[in-house]
Formats: sequence, structure tokens, C-alpha cells
Amino acid sequence: MLYVDGKWVEEGQAAVHPEDRGYNFGDGIYEVVRIYKGRMYQWDAHLTRLFRSAREIKLELPWSLESLTDLAQELMAKNNITDQDDATLYLQISRGAAPRVHDIPSAITPVIMAFVRPKARPVDDLKKGWTASLVEDIRWLRCDIKTLNLLGAVLVKQYAKDKGAQDSILHRDGIITECSSSNLFAVKDGALYTHPADHLILHGITRQVVIDLAQANGIAVHEKPFDIAFLKQADELFLTSTTAEIMPLISVDGEAVGNGQPGSVTSRLQALFEQHIHDSVLV
Repeated sequence: MLYVDGKWVEEGQAAVHPEDRGYNFGDGIYEVVRIYKGRMYQWDAHLTRLFRSAREIKLELPWSLESLTDLAQELMAKNNITDQDDATLYLQISRGAAPRVHDIPSAITPVIMAFVRPKARPVDDLKKGWTASLVEDIRWLRCDIKTLNLLGAVLVKQYAKDKGAQDSILHRDGIITECSSSNLFAVKDGALYTHPADHLILHGITRQVVIDLAQANGIAVHEKPFDIAFLKQADELFLTSTTAEIMPLISVDGEAVGNGQPGSVTSRLQALFEQHIHDSVLV
């Protein structure tokens, strides 16, 4: 069952207004939240980012943090998500429906939509890793806002798949930014390197958890730009996201990263992340 613009609707019955600005312009925001064993993970951080995204696109939200939390809980209940289930919750807010003009209408009501989907953890992939391909970052310059404008991300993901890789590693004029829908970390001499959280990357929830876990456990973290040459000399690479968690990258454009297997620092962070999940939602 889905929640669409104040109504509960069955699967396949949801409809989009032909002049909804989310449909016409990608004018809206969204979050994807991980559910582990029936409990939402990092929910407060996702809501904080949602409201930041809204402010950045001049979208005033009529819902409180508490009402969105109640909605999420009711959504899980109506979809029979139990303490045995892993899932994801998708929450989207468009600016609303109005006659199609490029400037923002003065009187418009935002439209909220949310649904839950069962989703198992990528356990096998976390053990063996993914392959990646270098792709030019063609996205817009406000990647820090989690908006519905995702065509650039779609294309760079497809470019990588067309090369036989599972994901892309993006660069702007040779400077590595992130992946198609996740953040990127390089490991060199036991330390982590990742692009600073500016306008060129998404301020990832899992990214920040990994940084915090690393720093709390004696692993140095350097948030600074690095180039393709540094990437190719890295001992390990991994990406982070809500659904992929901490995913090792074992090759780039067919060339092995390190020994072509998930590295020791990545594996240690995966274990720390596993414990963090347990401490956060499974206790």
C-alpha cells in the first residue's frame, strides 16, 4: 500500500497529475531509508537532509518531523513490515501541481508520496565486491541537494554498465567526485580519502557514519579532492550508500584494485558498520 497526496492507495492505483512539477521538471526532493529488521536506520539524519534539500530549492514543507515519522511508522504497519523484515522506505515530495511555467508558482501545495519495498541486504556482493568504470561527471553542480533531477545519474550508471561494469566512478576534469548514486572512498597506507562534502557530491548518510566509525577507531580520514592518478594507486576502493552499505570495488576499467579482492580496511569498516546497525536498531 502506498501513501499518495494524503490518501492510502493500493499498488497500481497511484496517479500523477499531468502538471505535477515533479513529473514535469523533476521539481522535488526525496529520501531512501534503510529498514533493518523492521526498524528504520538513521531516520533522523535522513529527515534532517530532507528538510535541508527543501530549503535549498525554496520548498516550504507543511509537515513536521513528528508527522513524517508517524507516516513512516504507519506505512510500515500497513505493509506488514515486521521485526523479521529488511526493506527500504522511499519518501518523495514534489512542489505540487500548477500550470506549467518555469518560475515557481506563488500558490502551490506540495505533494507527498511514500512506499515501502522489501529489500534484502547485499550480503554476497559485500563479500566479493563490484567492478567500476571511470566516467565523466555530467551531472549538475548542486549534487548536495537530493532532488528528483536524476537523469545525469541514470546516464553515468548506464555508461558504466555499457562497459561491463557494475557502477561508475565519476570525475570532473580528472578530479574524482563520487559514484552514480553513492559516495566513494579510497584507501591508501591505511587511511581513507574522500571528496569533501561540498556542492559536487551528495552529503551521504552512510558516508558520514563511515567517517565517524573510522575516526572513532583510529583510522585517519582525509576529506580532500584527489585525482585519477591517485585513484589508480589506491590500495582499496569502496563506495557507500543506504542500500549498498560499504561495497568494495575490486577493479576499475578492468584493472584490479590492490590484489583484486576486498581489502582489510574495507573489511574492518564493514564489521564496524555491522555492529553500528545492531547497536542502532537491532538492540
